[in-house]
Parts: sequence; C-alpha cells; structure tokens
Amino acid sequence: MGKAKTELGDITHHNIKQLKRLNQVVFPVSYNDKFYKDVLQVGELAKLAYFNDIVVGAVCCRIDQAANQRKLYIMTLGCLAPYRRLGIGKMMLEHVLKICEEDGNIDLIYLHVQINNDVAIDFYKRFGFEIMETKQHYYKRIEPADAYVLQKTLTKKPSTTAFMNGKIQPEDSKSHKADNQNKQS
Repeated sequence: MGKAKTELGDITHHNIKQLKRLNQVVFPVSYNDKFYKDVLQVGELAKLAYFNDIVVGAVCCRIDQAANQRKLYIMTLGCLAPYRRLGIGKMMLEHVLKICEEDGNIDLIYLHVQINNDVAIDFYKRFGFEIMETKQHYYKRIEPADAYVLQKTLTKKPSTTAFMNGKIQPEDSKSHKADNQNKQS
C-alpha cells in the first residue's frame, strides 16, 4: 500500500456543506450561517484538509484589526478523531503560519480553547502558543463554559530599509557603501 496523501483544498460553494458537517462532528459548539458565508470570502485563510481525497479536517481564520495591531484569529482548526496524530493538524497550522510569514504584517495569532481540552492546548504549545488569559462563560450550552485565549506573538519581517547617516537607505546600498569603502583603503 502506498503512502497516504494529505493535502489542503479550497472551501467553495460546492463543498461548504462538508465543512458544516465536519464542524458539527468535531466541535461541541455550532456555527451560524454567517460564519459559513464569511468563510467563503477569506480565501487562503480557510482550507479543508484531505486524507486520501476524503475531507477529514478544516481550518478557518480571519484577520482582526485593533489598536494598531493586525491579528490572525483561528476560528476553527479541527480534525476527525480517527485521523488525528497523522500530521493533519500540523499541516493546517503550518499553512496558517506560512500565511502570516508571507504577509509580514501580522502581529500575533490567537484562538480560544475550552479549558479542559488538554490535547488542543498541548498541540498549540508545541508551536509556541501561550495561554494569555481565561475568558469566563465564553461558551454557551457546554461545560466547562470557560475558554483559554492562546496566543503566539510573531516577529515581523525586518524592514528593507536601514537608517544610516541621517537618511533612510535600502539595506543593499549600505552593503555597497561598505564594499566601496573597503576598496578605497
């Protein structure tokens, strides 16, 4: 038997019902129609995860702008129980991290996790997430109702300019200037 194929795919009007069904099975909370409508608008921030062409997981995010910060919020990231521990969650989270890296202007990633979900908490901690606070009564109709806010602070890409001799100059010109000074001596 060949190696299992895992990959991410776009969420479209044609497969949104698969996402709805997956979320009903994976998460103890339900999501309204607006959630699914919004997911169709976010492009790369929402993906289905496939295991040998079968939908087994999904990740859905959004960008929040607040207090001079751009934050990526992971609304959902989940995988069907029989397909856990196969690297699918890691593949989805690495996709999110890559988006943040390519964007270069996202300050942090955050999400909510039910306080008794030790497996999810440990998963995110392995990727550098930290528990920042506890939100009391975050969930309705499930127990425990409290959630942790997990966060990973990102380091932004360094600017392509450097401040030198009172002028802002491209990084490359700084090295060329140094090269020229070395040639003259």
